[in-house]
Amino acid sequence: MDRRNHTSFYEFLLLGFSEIPEQRPLLLGLFLAMYMVTVVGNLLIILAISSDLQLHTPMYLFLANLSFSDIGFISTIVPKMLDNISSGIKLISYLGCLTQLYFFGLFADLDNFLLAVMALDRYVAISHPLHYTTIMNSQRCVLLVAGSWVITAFHALVHTLLVTRLSFCGPNIIPHFFCDLVPLLKLACSSTYINDLVLTFVAGSLLIGPFVCILTSYFYIALAILRIDSLKGKRKAFSNCTSHLSVVSLFYSTAIGVYLCPPSTYSGGKDRVFSVMYTVVTPMLNPFIYSLRNRDMKGALEKLLRRILKLFLRTCKTLD
Repeated sequence: MDRRNHTSFYEFLLLGFSEIPEQRPLLLGLFLAMYMVTVVGNLLIILAISSDLQLHTPMYLFLANLSFSDIGFISTIVPKMLDNISSGIKLISYLGCLTQLYFFGLFADLDNFLLAVMALDRYVAISHPLHYTTIMNSQRCVLLVAGSWVITAFHALVHTLLVTRLSFCGPNIIPHFFCDLVPLLKLACSSTYINDLVLTFVAGSLLIGPFVCILTSYFYIALAILRIDSLKGKRKAFSNCTSHLSVVSLFYSTAIGVYLCPPSTYSGGKDRVFSVMYTVVTPMLNPFIYSLRNRDMKGALEKLLRRILKLFLRTCKTLD
């Protein structure tokens, strides 16, 4: 009981990026701009998909969920980081840290699962085009998305609940800009054996499993493309995967840099740089990758922006 009372009012100090006051306006403007671009860009993707009947297909259903996940992912971290930069007070409460830890785990895992589901969808579309609508029917698509949400929500909850059993008695300094699990465990003054065990086996399998699924899917996609006789057909098949491949490469290269580097090479500064790429830059770039490399998505966005502009002009005329 005493431990629970002690930790309930505990605060952690997030070191963030810079201790130089003159750099705060630059960091504040940079991350605010990146946050706004990410939210607006992913929101436009969701609205374009929901408003265009031609995009009511499995691939775009998964993309809409990925965009929603990216909004949640960046919103879990950046608003608190902006508040810390602007105020100069880098404290986060114990409950605030647990909340951030839970939603970070949820949306990070969800991105991972959705990218695997999208790879599976591309494999079926290219390797079994005649049976695509039968295999990727609406029930199976909803099941894949719902299953991803349930698994990731439960996984994030397990880690969060396991942290609540730990005692924190100082120092309370987290060398990061958000409450990530690994730096948090290093601050505990009670045994983290169970946490480490779950992190190694459960979290490792949930990270590696979808990654193996992606690699396997693209292995069979490559075999299917090689069997296509015409060069034009090969290019068309490969073009259907370029956007997803770009997002997968960006997501996993930065995630591996953060979580799978050898402990001997661990560096707080390097870890923060990779984490910015992983948590802020990747969600910001996803809408650009999918809209610029996808003709259907680009057309839907253009129609959506025209409707928004017409509505805005009509509203302005009404106000005048």
